[in-house]
Amino acid sequence: MLPSSLFIAGVSGCDDHPTFGGGYGDIYRASHNNKPVALKRMRYFLRGADLRRIRLKFCREALVWKDLHHPHILPFLGIDRDSFPSSLCMVSPWMELGTVMNYLKAHGYANVDRLLYEISQGLQYLHSNNIVHGDLRGSNILINQDFSACLADFGLSAFSDATSSMTTNRGGSLYWMAPELIDPESFGFKEFARTPATDVYAYGCVCLELYTGRPPFSHLSEPAALVKILSGQRPQRPSGPPAMSDTLWQNIVGYWAESAPARPTTKIVVQKMIWPVPEPYPSPPQTRVVGDAAPSSTLPVGDDAPFFSESDILGRFKKPDKSAGGAFVH
Repeated sequence: MLPSSLFIAGVSGCDDHPTFGGGYGDIYRASHNNKPVALKRMRYFLRGADLRRIRLKFCREALVWKDLHHPHILPFLGIDRDSFPSSLCMVSPWMELGTVMNYLKAHGYANVDRLLYEISQGLQYLHSNNIVHGDLRGSNILINQDFSACLADFGLSAFSDATSSMTTNRGGSLYWMAPELIDPESFGFKEFARTPATDVYAYGCVCLELYTGRPPFSHLSEPAALVKILSGQRPQRPSGPPAMSDTLWQNIVGYWAESAPARPTTKIVVQKMIWPVPEPYPSPPQTRVVGDAAPSSTLPVGDDAPFFSESDILGRFKKPDKSAGGAFVH
């Protein structure tokens, strides 16, 4: 028996047609408590015991989502069972700014590193709660009213898996899939299984996607991309604009490691994605030891740099100024 608190009433004004369609269901705009909400109506074509099993799995996934609270995770409002009598709908706030990809196209790429940092934080939060996203990509990342990123559709890939009898039809696009999801046995896995490591691989793909506006291997068909991924090939570094830093590209290469255990945890990913990136310290000027003075007496070196004694150098400064804490001042 599912708790009554999981369900919400009073959803109204549902559009006749979906605003968006995805791999797992359709998104309808509606209203709840005078606020716009999104209804995610799941697609499945089962009957009898299989249908009951899937509906129960759907509700269990919703129970997990209900307990998640993080600034970079899409909030869960409840389940609506009235708008579509034959289907249950997950209800979440309506994100007027849309997906991260639409936002970047409309507003430019100046904030791409900040968004990637926020995405990594949301992913780490899921993993810290033993939740695998399973379908991380740009279309499943939304933009809040404060222009920050939040993750959506986590866990729904498992729902899709349960409705599919063919591994090749697994939910989620192949372009973002780690090689062990495409061919588990060749990579030491007994069966198809989404893991934190496959999420990290997908996060590397999202980094590339946000910088280029396109999925990895977007110029290839899915079968051709599959061959590339399984043969150990990865997308090339984007040339920009925007320009990707050497550090970020090196991190992405690590996220795409062929061996799942070689990929970093999301805790490490967040540490490496700290934003804003600290400004590098300027390199100290090249120096030359002055005369016979101690090595600490140095001056910048130029082509015609003169030599000074230590007394000459100190003579260029006034005596210690008490108002300056005893420091030498000009």
